[in-house]
Amino acid sequence: MGSNRDSSNEQPNLPSPKNIYKDPDDGRQRFLLELEFVQCLANPTYIHYLAQNRYFEDEAFIGYLKYLQYWQRPEYIKYIMYPHCLFFLELLQNPNFRNAMAHPGSKELAHRQQFYFWKNYRNNRLKHILPKPLPEPTVAPPTSVPPHLPPPTIAAPPVPSPSAGQVPSPMQYAMPPGSALARNDIRSIAADRRKRKKDG
Repeated sequence: MGSNRDSSNEQPNLPSPKNIYKDPDDGRQRFLLELEFVQCLANPTYIHYLAQNRYFEDEAFIGYLKYLQYWQRPEYIKYIMYPHCLFFLELLQNPNFRNAMAHPGSKELAHRQQFYFWKNYRNNRLKHILPKPLPEPTVAPPTSVPPHLPPPTIAAPPVPSPSAGQVPSPMQYAMPPGSALARNDIRSIAADRRKRKKDG
């Protein structure tokens, strides 16, 4: 009888800690899926889609967005190709932004602002990178005013006057008459043929 009491007090076999789930690809698939989802957040139209389909009302999804903030750490940020996704991920932590993105006007505004950022990024960056020139030193006005001198007159260069028999051509750089290049011109060859037919 004593053995029955001893066997009833024994605890059932618990699973050993060796039976913990092991990912078959060492988390590569999960990494790629999360990377793809985070980068999709760079598209305001996709965020609008999520808001329209009420994903932002699900507390589990909001928690997932908070979890995804680890992509902002340096060891993960190097895999991001679209850095705007991190900006939008940060904005999605705010419930006001999540609610606003349900409206098409907010989506268009975000899309326009993103476009203008891309359009002007290089010029805006150059303003901060390029050194600014030093300000010009201001010259103090002289204490005594010199007498007013008339401005110097500049003589115009002499214009060659054409002789009475020769009038300058408006095409000064044209080929001189009788040049070899003018004879090889297709238009002059066709004109020569027409002349030959009339003469012959």
